[in-house]
Amino acid sequence: MPEKENSHESALRMQQGVEQPETVNERAVSKYKRLRKGLMPVEEYVRGIREGNRVVLSQAITLIESALPLHQSIAQEIIAHCLHHAGKSMRIGITGVPGVGKSTFIEAFGTYLTGKGRKVAVLAIDPSSQRSKGSILGDKTRMEMLSTDGNAFIRPSPSAGSLGGVARKTRETLILCEAAGFDLIIIETVGVGQSETAVHAMVDFFLLLMLPGAGDELQGIKRGIMEMADAILINKADGEQVLLAKLAKTQYSNALHLFPPSPSGWMPVVETCSARTGDGIERTWEIISEYRQMALDNGYFQNKRLEQARQIMFSSIEEQLKQDFYRNPEVNRFLASIEKDLRENKISSYMAARKLLMIYAGHRRKE
Repeated sequence: MPEKENSHESALRMQQGVEQPETVNERAVSKYKRLRKGLMPVEEYVRGIREGNRVVLSQAITLIESALPLHQSIAQEIIAHCLHHAGKSMRIGITGVPGVGKSTFIEAFGTYLTGKGRKVAVLAIDPSSQRSKGSILGDKTRMEMLSTDGNAFIRPSPSAGSLGGVARKTRETLILCEAAGFDLIIIETVGVGQSETAVHAMVDFFLLLMLPGAGDELQGIKRGIMEMADAILINKADGEQVLLAKLAKTQYSNALHLFPPSPSGWMPVVETCSARTGDGIERTWEIISEYRQMALDNGYFQNKRLEQARQIMFSSIEEQLKQDFYRNPEVNRFLASIEKDLRENKISSYMAARKLLMIYAGHRRKE
């Protein structure tokens, strides 16, 4: 019986195979290469920072501030390598009401310190627009002398809508500046508010700048801000403002005596100064030096640093959980529909949040 070649009835028919995709996703590789373009190995960033290279330091800080996962990964490696070289600076937080002259004071104070051979880094937090998310970043313009000083480094950073106007990545930036050899780190905040506790949680000395003419202003200042202050400076104490500044000094000094003792054992100091004339700048540094010595002697300095490290850990957990939540594909899949139900009053805000959290938790369990 002849064989049935090419017969449709044959059980030995050849099925045309399906072409298998390549094991390497070329599109993903191409995107990764584009992101990596212009980036250096982690070791080169660390070496440049340790050698005090301002350009490399600025590039590393840009990676810290980037929202791209790749940049964040590289930034965390850089921070890990720099940690062993950090922690030796004096960290000073400076806050005050708008118009008090924070930038002018920092320039005068920073110039005085660099003149004494100190290396000063200024992390100036600029308020971000809620609409465009942009910021002016004008501190380098305002601090003309300090920005050209070889012993100073000014890094304006957008607050990016974070609590208290403190840039989310200020703590990491602080570590890199310390590793670069800056022994004084000044953090300038947007202004006075309850959330300035975020600044207090990352500095050794908290300085509050005020304007002359306390009067009603004394009533307007939040007690919590004054309780956190290690020193209060009445700025712009020059010309016709001198008498008003002295009056303000007396009123603030009296108010501070009503507060309970500080955990550090330090009694907050009130002084007058003029960033324009330089009066009181040297005395400010004397106060900070006296505080540091006292805190080192009684052990408070190190205990506060350890407590700050603990707070940073919990803040980092909250930040990373928040980012992971909004990047979760299941959350993004249901977010629009739940928002629609919320707008149509089909669900309460609390139930909407609970529903999204349950979706997030369920997806995490499956992974």
